[in-house]
Amino acid sequence: MAARGTAAAGLAALGLSLAGCGAGGTGARDEGPARGASVAQSAPSPSSSPAPTAKRVDAVALVKNDPKVSAEVKRDLKPCVADEYPVDVSYGKLTGGSSDDIVVNVMTCGDAVGVGSYVYRAVGTEYQNVFRVEEPPVYAEIDRGDLVVTMQVYEKGDPVEYPSGENVITYHWSSNRFVEQARTHNDYSNAVGGGSPTAPEN
Repeated sequence: MAARGTAAAGLAALGLSLAGCGAGGTGARDEGPARGASVAQSAPSPSSSPAPTAKRVDAVALVKNDPKVSAEVKRDLKPCVADEYPVDVSYGKLTGGSSDDIVVNVMTCGDAVGVGSYVYRAVGTEYQNVFRVEEPPVYAEIDRGDLVVTMQVYEKGDPVEYPSGENVITYHWSSNRFVEQARTHNDYSNAVGGGSPTAPEN
């Protein structure tokens, strides 16, 4: 995404990345040690079993078959190039289940604006929608077991690539639902001389 300060900019490309669609963000899998933490104190023994990999799902089918997803999002969810769809997918632990939860971000093809973010929880052999937001521009990601949703804020006259600021909302899973834990608003500085935008003000 070309907009400034989005959560998508720092994600690792471990989910479904669609470079052909112009999607700037990619999904990240929230597993393993925190950044900067030691992976292991000693070399693993030869008998160590490899870490299990997350079960991959058809995120496009998941969204299109979901009755909680708006008809508008479903209608606009089409391939950008060939059979490549503008979706980012993240796998990780959010709801305390035995299987990884799935975060799906649906974007536009041209400018990769997030139009919908969804969280799916494994329930038996099916996936249940336990969170959705369809107020663009929006992007959701997994951060240390919490769900972090970034929503960019536009003032009148703001171009798509230069929003005036952003709201960052952190949710934690509690009592079978996501509960808001923190909310931060960042205002962006004006671009100097019509060039690249500056860092957000604190």
